[in-house]
Amino acid sequence: MRYFIQLSYDGTNYHGWQIQQNARSVQEEVEKALTMIAREKVEVVGAGRTDTGVHASFYIAHFDSNLQSLADEKTVFRLNCLLPDDIAVQKIYQVRPDAHARFDATYREYKYYISRNKDPFTFKYAERENRELDVAKMNEVAHALYEYNDFTSFSKLGSDVKTNNCRIYKALWEDMGDHLIFTVRADRFLRNMVRAIVGTLMEVGLGKMNLEEFRAVIEKKDRSSAGTSVAAKGLFLVEIGYPDVTIQQL
Repeated sequence: MRYFIQLSYDGTNYHGWQIQQNARSVQEEVEKALTMIAREKVEVVGAGRTDTGVHASFYIAHFDSNLQSLADEKTVFRLNCLLPDDIAVQKIYQVRPDAHARFDATYREYKYYISRNKDPFTFKYAERENRELDVAKMNEVAHALYEYNDFTSFSKLGSDVKTNNCRIYKALWEDMGDHLIFTVRADRFLRNMVRAIVGTLMEVGLGKMNLEEFRAVIEKKDRSSAGTSVAAKGLFLVEIGYPDVTIQQL
């Protein structure tokens, strides 16, 4: 049987979602818990990587099991008892045998949080920026992202991917008073891509870069031409889209 599992996690203490040698990962913790409950080796496939320190308020993964009774509240409860406090499961449901958490996803959406003031309750989950940012200008320039496909300039150097092409559907800054929120949606993301985009758009907001220069950064396809990446702690994966036929319960 194939199942989708919906979960969320605080990425502070993890080296991202994906299992790595000599490093703690979210995937490893979820697999250990599921293996204990299913009493068989369970391998989990996630919707995609998240980098070290990045959080997810919404995440989807899939796994296979010979058991036919895992899509219930009892299993969710047992998993949450086994998992660390910084990982939580919300739901498990049965899907088509060929449903794939990664390849069937049509888009991913991230939010990046910036705090304008020192806040002891949010400092672990937002980048602090005291300088005045021109939010209107950042929004104006962010719209240029819709016109491009190749985002090599915002990709971590040495990434093992076949293509740096992505399609961005949404790029929006919101001014919430004490904090700013940048929302970006795309069919896929490269490693470090959102953090590099945010850092570069902040250069725009500080008056250090204009629209033409931002376009030039993208067109150079050179990571060194873009701005500094912002801290991982302010980045959250918040939504993943699937066709109805993929997530439909059986």
